[in-house]
Parts: sequence; structure tokens; C-alpha cells
Amino acid sequence: MKQPIDVPKRNPVIAPFLMVLNGVSLYAGAALAVGLFEQFSPALVAWMRVGSAAGILLVLNRPSIRNFSGKTGFNAAVYGISTMAMNITFYEAIARIPMGTAVAIEFMGPIMVAALGSRTVRDWVALILAGVGVVIISGAQWSANSSGVMFAMAAAALWAIYIVVGNRIAGDASSSRTGMAVGFTWAAVLSLPLAIWWWPGLGASSFSGVEVVGLALGLGVLSAVIPYGLDQVVLRMAGRAYFAILLAILPISAALMGALALGQMLSVAEVAGIILVVVAVALRRPR
Repeated sequence: MKQPIDVPKRNPVIAPFLMVLNGVSLYAGAALAVGLFEQFSPALVAWMRVGSAAGILLVLNRPSIRNFSGKTGFNAAVYGISTMAMNITFYEAIARIPMGTAVAIEFMGPIMVAALGSRTVRDWVALILAGVGVVIISGAQWSANSSGVMFAMAAAALWAIYIVVGNRIAGDASSSRTGMAVGFTWAAVLSLPLAIWWWPGLGASSFSGVEVVGLALGLGVLSAVIPYGLDQVVLRMAGRAYFAILLAILPISAALMGALALGQMLSVAEVAGIILVVVAVALRRPR
């Protein structure tokens, strides 16, 4: 039976387009998350993100009990836990330093993964261009906040693990969806005691229970279900190394969304950074 992923593999234009959609959804969810930091801790918001995504994916995919055990369950659990940890450290970072700075530092993770998968001069030129472009776009201020920088560095390391582990569950559309549902469920359940500990005291939040559930579901869809689902599609299309380069499109999506939705106009340097990233994506073709 012909696999539906064969056509996208022969068309390298589709993978970057899907990554743009990924970025739009991801940063819309990030904007929603930042708005919740006044009511809930960043770590708790990250748990809401993954926990609500787990609930949605369980309903949509209905994995069997055996998917939660054995090698399949273990790989999914590692994927889910690394995703949860990455979300927590990233949210803690953007609660302390500008999102652009956090994203620039965090991108050292996928850039290093791409370096490990590179063997030609063309690959390395693409990596250098992407790295320089991401830093320029973000306007990184490395000394802005030491704890924020440390959280972003931790997110970078966890992002690298996420890419490697995510590649293991990206065999086909069905298995990747099941792996995401199982992994996020394991992560949400294992970290539930921490979520209870992080939860604000009675009366500390102005949101009702219904509002909290609605916000959590919106966060889960925008920041987890859609972008992580697209991650799996692009991983199947392009492979781990090219996927890591395509992730450089995410700051472009963030910059454009900031300009359109928040009135944050792009500077000449940011435009130059976008051009560098686009050239890097064009240079690095999937094998």
C-alpha cells in the first residue's frame, strides 16, 4: 500500500510551509501562556499545556493499554517527559527574559543536532547562516538575566533531546499520533504531584474552574497538539538533520506575528536575519 508520506518527501517545499504553520500556532499559544503567568507559575502553565494536549490526544487516538508499556511505551514516555521538561524550562525563561532572547539561546539545541547530522561544506554553511540569522532576529541579550539565560540553556539541551527522541516515534502518522498521546499522558501523570504543588492557593486566581479548563484546552491545542503534530509530519518528510534546520523558521513566524498582531515592526537587522535563515533553509536539502 502506498504511504501518504511518499509525495511530501519528493517535494521539499511542503516541509518549510508546514513549519511556518507550526510557528504561527506555537507562538499564538506562547502569547496566551504569557498572559497566564500573572495567575499561575510558568511551570504550572507548561503542565497545563502538555496535560490538556494529552487529554485531547487520548480522545482522538484512543491508544490501547499495551501502547503504554514495553519499548513503545518507554520511548513515548521519554518523548513526553523531555517535552514537558522543555516546556517548563522555556516558560520559566520567557517569564524572566524577552522571548526573542530565550528563543535565540534555545535554538542552540536544534542547531547542534543539525551539526551532528551534517557531513558536507554546504551543510555547515547552512548551519552557520541559520545560527547567525536566529541570533540576529532575536537580538539576544545574553547578560539580561542570569537565571533566565540558564533556563533557556536548559531548554536548548532538552530541545535537542526532543528532536532525537521524537524521531524514534515518527515512523508513520498513526504511530506518531499514538506515541504523542501516550508520551504526553505519561508526562502529565508522572508530574501531577508537582502540578498540585505549583497550584495557587484558594482565591489566588481570578479565573473560574471553567475558564481554567478552557484556557488549558486552548493552550494545549495551539501550543502542543498542532505544533507537535506538525513536528512529526515534518520529521517523516525531512529527517532529523533537515528538521533541525527547518526549526529556524520558527523565529521568522514569531517575528512576523509580533509585527502583525502586536505592532512590533521589524528592524533592518531582523530582516537581514530572516534572509539568512531563509537562505540556510534553501541550502540544506533533505537526503
